[in-house]
Amino acid sequence: MNNKTASIEIGLNAVIVSVSAGYPQIVQVGSGGKGIPDSLPFGPFDPLHHRTFEIGLRAWVEEQTALKLGYVEQLYTFGDRGRHRLQEDAGPHVVSVGYLALTRQTPDAEDVLAKQQSRWRSWYDYFPWEDWRNGRPDILDREILPALDAWSEEPLPQDTPPRALARGERIRLAFGSDREWDEERALDRYELLYEAGLVQEALVDGREAALKRPNVPELGRTMRFDHRRVLATAISRLRGKLKYRPVVFELMPERFTLTELQTSVEAVSGRHLHKQNFRRLVENANLVEPTGATSTATGGRPAALFRFRRALLTERPALGLKVGGR
Repeated sequence: MNNKTASIEIGLNAVIVSVSAGYPQIVQVGSGGKGIPDSLPFGPFDPLHHRTFEIGLRAWVEEQTALKLGYVEQLYTFGDRGRHRLQEDAGPHVVSVGYLALTRQTPDAEDVLAKQQSRWRSWYDYFPWEDWRNGRPDILDREILPALDAWSEEPLPQDTPPRALARGERIRLAFGSDREWDEERALDRYELLYEAGLVQEALVDGREAALKRPNVPELGRTMRFDHRRVLATAISRLRGKLKYRPVVFELMPERFTLTELQTSVEAVSGRHLHKQNFRRLVENANLVEPTGATSTATGGRPAALFRFRRALLTERPALGLKVGGR
């Protein structure tokens, strides 16, 4: 008779997103030194001190980053076997509850984070193939797609779970072509790369597909445990939500130009948007109102400043901006 019992801990992860200098940025905690994977803010749920998961999350984030979170929503519960474990590790299995938090960067935000050994970092450092603002990323055709196509031709391992679609079909659906790229499938793309053993996390986790490769490519920065999967989940969620909720304004200052708003939407979606079409979208959605003030920050002709029209939230279900390739 086997008397072993499995113990479980509940962890809390936060993907804290802001937009600055034209890039979507997330908070990375820890030193991030050579050989040390990057990490999201995270910590265990303590039922003796945290009445709810969200209260616990906010406490951990403030302790690790000195940031007080505003907008927060739960993403997903991550509980796959193997996460947070080393080979022969007999410690408890960690089930993590992931959260998406949106915030605005303040002038002293970098200094505040630095004191906590944390920093802002572009999420495209982890997913360089997701940034299409300057055209199709070279890394797709140079490294990713040839490796995935070769993997799709390999015989399936005996323990492969049944799937509705073959590997090749899943690759085409997730990565598409120039006209079919769906920015919301960031998580699908990362999970395919992990399954194919093409990211360092798969090697650390001892996945067979990675172990049998002579070299696992460096496709974006590596993260601890399954934090890059949590981040990919947040990217997919936020990109989708842009289209049906006005969440982009959680990332904007109180007053902004339409160019600044467009830059932020482009940063998150990873797509370049036509200026006039974007302004027509904003106008038709009736999301903003003029403040009567102007900005000369660009050094050119003064640009009108706008603010989010909050009255919209009480008038009707507030819509987002229907941007993207679908």
